[in-house]
Amino acid sequence: MTAKLTAVRSGALTTVQDAGRPGHAHLGVPRSGALDAPAMRLANRLLGNDPDSAVLETTLTGCALRPDRGVTVAVGGAPCPVTVDGRPAAWGAPVRVPAGSVLDVGAAVTGVRSYVAVAGGITAEPVLGSRSTDLLSGLGPLPLRDGDRVPVGTPARPVPPSGVAPWPGPPGELVLPVRLGPRADWFTPAALRTLISAVYRVSPHSNRIGLRTEGPPLERASTGELPSEGMVLGAVQVPPDGRPVVFLHDHPTTGGYPVVAVVAEPALAAAAQAGAGTPVRFTAG
Repeated sequence: MTAKLTAVRSGALTTVQDAGRPGHAHLGVPRSGALDAPAMRLANRLLGNDPDSAVLETTLTGCALRPDRGVTVAVGGAPCPVTVDGRPAAWGAPVRVPAGSVLDVGAAVTGVRSYVAVAGGITAEPVLGSRSTDLLSGLGPLPLRDGDRVPVGTPARPVPPSGVAPWPGPPGELVLPVRLGPRADWFTPAALRTLISAVYRVSPHSNRIGLRTEGPPLERASTGELPSEGMVLGAVQVPPDGRPVVFLHDHPTTGGYPVVAVVAEPALAAAAQAGAGTPVRFTAG
């Protein structure tokens, strides 16, 4: 019989995430998946899991879990305190949690999202080939609630010997390389200069759908309205207030506000860990 984890404390927002479900935008289904995919994959590798095995993604406040059988876990991503039955345990390395003990993943010290990987992976029912929770479409498991029980698979191989993992720290400044387009011509030349020269800050209203920014608005050259058109991961959409929004993994697949630029996908993992108030610079890349 495989283990189950009971949520003793579900936290502000804890979801099941894996590599997501790309390839379904034509059905109106976002990609979803772990916002900080490198952190998810590293936590899985520490346990001998497939790198894209499903994990729990926490947001700011962590979570607490009680397994009904002994499990080995690794907590990575945003640095945070980790305890087992109140005793300090390792962050960023495999930890054994006996049956009935409480693993507490504390609030992020820096960054936003921590990742709880379990040897054997989270085995929630897949939808369209992924176990990811999608907050926009509602596909996948619901966000974790107190008392929920999360199934865990049987480890396919022994947990590797513990080692030092190269965990990147959350960004003190978020630098996002962009390519202008496809609607850059809807903005004035001054607005395009502002985009790649001004310092913005991460808005507290950011979420898995988009990283919202605070800073100088971008002036439109065209005041018309666009018909809805396809949106891609990393699109920098500009709503009527003129402040850029960077679309993340739960973004809508269509939208009617102009996209001034697109962020290179490798830079988006850092965006997942940029807390409110973090400086943001868009650079020509």
